Amino acid sequence: MIRFEQATVTYPGGVTALDGIDLEIADGEFVVIVGLSGAGKSTLIRTVNGLVPPTGGAVHVGDREVGQLSKRQLRSLRADVGMIFQHFNLVNRTTVLNNVLMGRLNRVPGWRSMLGMWGAEEIEVAMQALEVVEIVDKAYVRASNLSGGQQQRVGIARALAQQPTVLLADEPVASLDPPTSHSVMRYLQKINREMGITTLVNLHFLDLAREYADRVIGLRGGRLVFDGPGAEADEKVFEQIYGRSLTADDVLEAEAAL
Repeated sequence: MIRFEQATVTYPGGVTALDGIDLEIADGEFVVIVGLSGAGKSTLIRTVNGLVPPTGGAVHVGDREVGQLSKRQLRSLRADVGMIFQHFNLVNRTTVLNNVLMGRLNRVPGWRSMLGMWGAEEIEVAMQALEVVEIVDKAYVRASNLSGGQQQRVGIARALAQQPTVLLADEPVASLDPPTSHSVMRYLQKINREMGITTLVNLHFLDLAREYADRVIGLRGGRLVFDGPGAEADEKVFEQIYGRSLTADDVLEAEAAL
């Protein structure tokens, strides 16, 4: 379980990104977090792996309170929490397989990873992760030669290679076209349902949130303003979350038609 207890994040300069969030996410849930830019979506998920420490309240992942962990304990937590980024964060000059193997960095001694001495077990885990996202045929291709959608699938595979219990995805489809966006969301949904990995996804496009989320969390100004099933997140709910009427920019399929 992931638990936020009056979790607050105030950045230097006085900007409050999260304001007293109380929230519980059960094991195995597929949760989509929506809100305008600056609503606190990225901050929320980055408190889960300690990339952004809470400045007030508490964030718990299982029996660990994130803000109270030592460096070694934080490293252990991050090994259990996979992260997928908007801009993929791949090393373009090396192969797909080497990129996925980087997901094993917290599982092997540092000297082995520095020397590229990956064992058969690590390579097998990486190849299995590539099979999940159906891109194992690109294992020995340079990452720079892949399309954006393929690079994001490699990013998902890298996170899976960690063998995580929690998967975080920060705007994973923001730079992708509509068909590819749906493909990435289907892979995330498949991983959640078939592997039981708790999954938190930040999205801007409301139709994607409604289609794929088991549960939608709405943030506005750092505060929780909606928490309910994806099927209940209709246009009125989104107007409540956004504080304004919807526009074509808020809907993926509307953007595709422009």
